[in-house]
Amino acid sequence: MKLKKKVKRTLLIILIIIILLTAGIITYKMKFQKETISAAKVLNKIEEYGYTLKDNKSKKYKELFYELEKILKKEPVEEKEYAKKIGEMFIYDFYSLKDKTAKTDIGGVEFIHPDILENFLQNAQNTYYKYVESNIYNNRNQKLPTVDTIKIEEIKQTSYEYNDTKDENAYEVKVTWTYTDSSFSDYQQEATLIFVHVDKKLCLVELN
Repeated sequence: MKLKKKVKRTLLIILIIIILLTAGIITYKMKFQKETISAAKVLNKIEEYGYTLKDNKSKKYKELFYELEKILKKEPVEEKEYAKKIGEMFIYDFYSLKDKTAKTDIGGVEFIHPDILENFLQNAQNTYYKYVESNIYNNRNQKLPTVDTIKIEEIKQTSYEYNDTKDENAYEVKVTWTYTDSSFSDYQQEATLIFVHVDKKLCLVELN
């Protein structure tokens, strides 16, 4: 049985409407997702040292950032306190995975020496961050750790040589920490950090 022209025309119109509605929904979703994953806004900067605080950081990290800002505003800067604080901040930001959007969203990079940054990022993605699932659309169900308490066990000045450069006043910082969830108690909970000077800024050059 052949369909009448009027029926065919009606079906064609319905099909076109469905296609337009589908296209509209897809466009809306793409626009919404684009807005959702837009770049984080900068809340504060410590200009002289190149540190920035973005709005996607946790409340705990923000508190640590403002504590660092107070330390760096003093004249003269108490370097031991400076080294302690960035040691805390690095541990918190690097080892807390819950707030990271993907395995490429590596924490603590602001504190890394520029000469080792590329290697550090590659190693992090291939090890500790390797299995972090993407959360750019806020739909991840994966259980991930967040650092809880951080303790500076020891800090001392030391001589450190790297890339044919020797820093006689580098800092060795030994740190221990816990996680908010006991199910991550078998994760790393101690480290030794070495910070060296790049002008007046301290940069992490070794993590053990």
